[in-house]
Amino acid sequence: MRLFYRKIGDGPPLVILHGLLGSSENWLTIAKKIGKSFTVYLPDQRNHGSSPHVGIHDYDSMSNDLYELASDLNLGKFFLAGHSMGGKTAMKFTMKWPEMIQGLIIADIPPFSNEKKKIQAYNEYYKILNSIIDTDVSKAASRSDADKLLAESISSEKVRSLILKSMHRDDNNRFFWKLNARALLNNLDNITEGLTFPQQITGFPVIFLKGENSEYILKEDYIGIKKLFPGADIIVIKNAGHWLHADNPDAVSEAFLDMLDN
Repeated sequence: MRLFYRKIGDGPPLVILHGLLGSSENWLTIAKKIGKSFTVYLPDQRNHGSSPHVGIHDYDSMSNDLYELASDLNLGKFFLAGHSMGGKTAMKFTMKWPEMIQGLIIADIPPFSNEKKKIQAYNEYYKILNSIIDTDVSKAASRSDADKLLAESISSEKVRSLILKSMHRDDNNRFFWKLNARALLNNLDNITEGLTFPQQITGFPVIFLKGENSEYILKEDYIGIKKLFPGADIIVIKNAGHWLHADNPDAVSEAFLDMLDN
């Protein structure tokens, strides 16, 4: 599948994968901050943004999408980063093609998921995706009107702000969703599952970023992360929740630049 992508900066190649409900736009601030050190590629993953909408949405397919993009761009060996769902895609890709990775950053997602975590994530995104499906934004005259419609079922202003970035106008100036919420809902089990690693992964720098106020990566996850990635550094991003790149972009940008020194 040919993914839409944005390209910013000059330097060694770095691909950053957004999370569930996001798009390449979410990482533009970071890309601009580090663009003097990296050539940053920001793809829209399948069923998000300007990339194709399809019925299949799992980590094997998404990692294959990334392989096709990297091959088309002749990236060779490159740095790879991913947030949340994008982090799992990045880890799946690394499992399959470790020889292509120069360095890896995983933002606020562990490699595995216990049953409690999976149920919590599933229920959270189940509600959000159904709200998107049920909200007819074509009737909204403005983004603030659409925000009011979403507020009836989604109380978090931060979550609504993220979702509204996937709302655009068509040729008739009516809003529509660029997010394929129906396919994401149908594949929610695949998205919230953990990954199985056949072996340890070594040979390049690995950094896990944990939002200080996020519960996606817990202290008890550190041991498991170190078993899979023995050389991994775990960096806590202060004053940040799950969307750490929006909450503290300076600290996240610094972590990317640190990877070049490892």
